[in-house]
Amino acid sequence: MGTQKPKYMEVADWVLSQIENGTFQEGDRLPSEHQLCLRFQLNRQTVRHAIEVLEQKNMLTRIQGSGTYVGAKGRSERLKRYYNIAVVSTYVDSYIFPTVLKGIERTLSKSGYTMQVAFTGNHVEREGEILKKIVEKGMIDGLIAEPAKSAIPNPNLHFYQQLSKQGIPVLFINSRYQELDIPYVSLHDDMVGEKAAQYLIHAGHKKLGALFKCDDGQGLLRYSGFIRALEKAGLQADARNILWMDSESQKDMEVWSDYLFQRLHGCTGLVCYNDEVAYRFSAICKERGIRIPEDISIVGIDNSELSVIGEVAITSFPHPMESLGKKAAKNIIKLIENPCFEASYLFDSEVVERSSVKIMKQDII
Repeated sequence: MGTQKPKYMEVADWVLSQIENGTFQEGDRLPSEHQLCLRFQLNRQTVRHAIEVLEQKNMLTRIQGSGTYVGAKGRSERLKRYYNIAVVSTYVDSYIFPTVLKGIERTLSKSGYTMQVAFTGNHVEREGEILKKIVEKGMIDGLIAEPAKSAIPNPNLHFYQQLSKQGIPVLFINSRYQELDIPYVSLHDDMVGEKAAQYLIHAGHKKLGALFKCDDGQGLLRYSGFIRALEKAGLQADARNILWMDSESQKDMEVWSDYLFQRLHGCTGLVCYNDEVAYRFSAICKERGIRIPEDISIVGIDNSELSVIGEVAITSFPHPMESLGKKAAKNIIKLIENPCFEASYLFDSEVVERSSVKIMKQDII
């Protein structure tokens, strides 16, 4: 993902370096926009954008009719380090989450940082309680957070905004809140949803169903990719074959399994939100005498241990897990050092083939 640095970043990086080395002190006036234009051979709009970005990061203060000055958070706050990163995750002791956290902890530790961890259980109320304590206590250099139910309106966004205003960088993992302009490190969920559907289509399946989560942003993105794959293949998406569940109903699939199979009637292939959903679905199929992949083929996402412990090993698209944790830790450190660093990153994923997909024809890709 080596893209050329935007022109405005040349100005922003130079200003930051002058603040860091003490050339520009708190309260010092910056060179005028005209002077910066001449120095960097850039137009006024580009220079102004650089100044606005640094203003948003609380590095500079613009006073109308007077000029732009190094703000109170410009030098002294950035040099005051606690070497402590707050990490807020949805879960802790199961599925892919311990591996992600291991990647974060190991990378932070190598750079001399400790981490304080809290878990929301994917509950918005708990997320609010945790963020409130973090804001009140302070004494952190950055926050790595996994959003709780990122697809629905959230009452806690002001806490993230408050941290940003305090000059504390925030980085989301696995998902993000669309309302906030905060970087995130994640699996490329849209692309993975498309690839999962394409895999079934290339295996000859024409009538596909899907099981997605409606309260996490990943579900909406994977759905978007799923629909795009069908459209590219000239197949019709049938809303009756696409089921939505929230975090609570995901745990109780057995309770509504009659409705589930009624909706999936006639489908030969199913894209599951993740391996946990695929594993639960396969267990219900076994109880009902429905064979995988003979009667229905399934594809999961994450390539977790759940994809291999069932009677039929599940074809799945890997989640980066520890690599995601490492990347998140590296990027939050870079944000601490340079608030203008482009910290967002999306991981690609390639299928791990197992036994859960029936080949309907031979011309697969």
